[in-house]
Order: sequence, then structure tokens, then C-alpha cells
Amino acid sequence: MSICTPSEQCLNQLRKRYRKATKKQRGRILDEFVETTGYHRKHAIALLRGKRRHRNRQIPIRRPRQRIYTDADKRAVLWLADLFDQIGSKRLRAAMDVELQTLHQRHYLQVCRACFKRLQAISPATMDRLRHAERRAPGRRRGGTKPGTLLKSQISVRTFADWDDKRPGFEEIDLVQHDGGNSSGFFACTLNVTDVCLGWTEMRAVVTKAQKYVFAALGHIRTDLPFPLLGLDSDNGAEFINNQLIRYCDTEKITFTRGRTGHKNDNPYVEQKNWSVVRRLIGYARYDTPHPVNQLNALSAVARLYLNHFVPVQKLVAKERQGRKTRKVCDAYKTPYQRVLDSPLISEKAKRKLRAIHATLDVVQLKRQMDELLDALTPSRQW
Repeated sequence: MSICTPSEQCLNQLRKRYRKATKKQRGRILDEFVETTGYHRKHAIALLRGKRRHRNRQIPIRRPRQRIYTDADKRAVLWLADLFDQIGSKRLRAAMDVELQTLHQRHYLQVCRACFKRLQAISPATMDRLRHAERRAPGRRRGGTKPGTLLKSQISVRTFADWDDKRPGFEEIDLVQHDGGNSSGFFACTLNVTDVCLGWTEMRAVVTKAQKYVFAALGHIRTDLPFPLLGLDSDNGAEFINNQLIRYCDTEKITFTRGRTGHKNDNPYVEQKNWSVVRRLIGYARYDTPHPVNQLNALSAVARLYLNHFVPVQKLVAKERQGRKTRKVCDAYKTPYQRVLDSPLISEKAKRKLRAIHATLDVVQLKRQMDELLDALTPSRQW
């Protein structure tokens, strides 16, 4: 229906007639006015009664939405985002579902009752809007793997037959270099070990990427895992492709496989953690003396508890091909600790031990310890 906008003079005459008319006459005037102008009947009544100002050009009426979340809510969301290492709002919502009540009871989250109720109901999209101005700039990615060629034939390329990805204990391993952009000389590295099934992540710093240091770090990490080590999958770096690790895996009945040469995405789980855990935590500075390595290991000891017990992760369940597009299906956000407890393949003894450790942890204290250790971390000045 086309809209015919009446002039102000014509509308004033209609208002006078409308005020003096009887109820039946007002109905006829209103019907005629609606049919002529195309206005909504309620809008036409408001115009004729003088309760709404007439405009010569058609402008949509904008009623501002009522503000629900206050500045106190924004401050609380920003504090929670910082507490959980600036993770995405969907993951933050999952973490809040588990920890919000505890944080409030321990008086870390000091907000009024109304604010606490709003935090219990706030959506990830709303948190994104509140956090928009606080986003951190993304870091850069670097890598420096040198292939070990002599022993490749003794280590099979990983296939689906070698691994049971739905069973805890199969780990992807990788080294993250702390060379500060200069790969010459000796520098520290972090051994990153990620469980494919549960997302459980362990880290251990080494002085150099020599195989004896990497092997010792792997043995230390194995004792910290809350489940048996069943398999290892690495890239083709010489720090992993060596006789010592091959013999160890054969003796301990550990499946040892490697990725294909030139196919970095053969280790997607640990490659993802290289950025989301190691790089975001430690950064890109250079560390080439023993003292920073000890500091890095002290930081890793706290970070493993913080990340595995309190930071939710999501796991890809399936991919569905829809024409040219691929639709990814993921499970619900859970912490690796929750995934260990939910797994029927892990013994009750191991779960009881893990629950006892979790009962002694405080996410706020862990975050403070991490911040203090990061402030004390002293990178090398050699570039």
C-alpha cells in the first residue's frame, strides 16, 4: 500500500473535526484517514489526538532498547575474562557456569546480588559486545623444525589403524622454539604434549633441543599425566626421530608414529596448543641461559594446573560435507579435568587422585602465581 503523507494544515483541520465528532463519526474519520495515508491504525489515532508529532517525510520510529547490563556488569565480565586468560566468550560462558558460584562465595567476585544474577544469565554475544574494546592483538607464528632423516624408515607414518583417538593416552608432541626470531646458536624450547582425546596439555622447558634434554622432559611429563601413556606422535625433527626414543617406546610398549614430511597439519592438536597455550603464555622472546629455563618450568608447573583444571576446551566430533562447504560439529565446552572424570576408560583410582588435587586448587591464586612468574621471567638480550 502506498503512503500519502498529509500536510500539517490538513492534519490540523482533521484534528479539530476529530475532537468535536461523536464516537461513530470518529470511526468514519479514522477509517478514511487510514485508507488515505496507509498509516497503522494506532499511529493514526495518536496523530489525530495530537499525541504524536507529524513528520513530512517518512522516518521510522526508533525506540531505544532498555539497558539491561550496567558498568558494574562490564567490569565483572572484563575481570572474569582476564582471570580465564582472555578466552573466547563461548568458552568463558562455560567456565563461568562451573566456577562463578565458587568465586562469589570466596569473595573474589565482589558484586551485588542483582549483578550476580545477571552474570549467571549473560549470553556469550553480550559478553563479546562488552569486551569488544579490550581485545588483544594476535601474535605471530614461527617454526624451526629440522628434519631427522636417518631413522624415518624405522618409524611408521601415523594412520587410523595405529591410533585409537577415542582412548586417552595417545599424545601429539612438538617443540616450540624460544629463539626471539634468531635461530642461530643455542636457545631454550618448550616440549608441548597434548592428548588427542581429552585435550589435556603438558609443557616442559628444555635448555636446547638436544635429544637427551627432550627425552628427560618427556619422562618428567609422563609422570605428571593422570592416565597411562599409550602412544606418541611427532613431526620429523631430529629431537624426536632418534634411537633413544625408539628404544624407549619399544621397551614400554608405547606406539610411536610420525607425521608425513611437509604436512604440518598431521599434528593439528598439538599445533593448535603451540599457539593457544605456549605462545600466548610465553610469547616470542629469546631464552638462551639456564636460569630462564628454570623460570619457564616453574611457570609451566602452575600453568598446567590452571589450564587443565579450569579452562574449557571444545573438541571436533565430526565433519559434514554440504556441497562446497564443510560443516564442523563440535561437542560441549568442558575442561580437560572434566573430560578425564567423564571418561570410562580411566581408572577410579586415577580419578580419585585427580579429584583430591582439584580440591586443593584455587583458580584466582593460580592466575596470580602465573602473573607473578611471568613478571619475573627474564628473557635474554641476545638477538
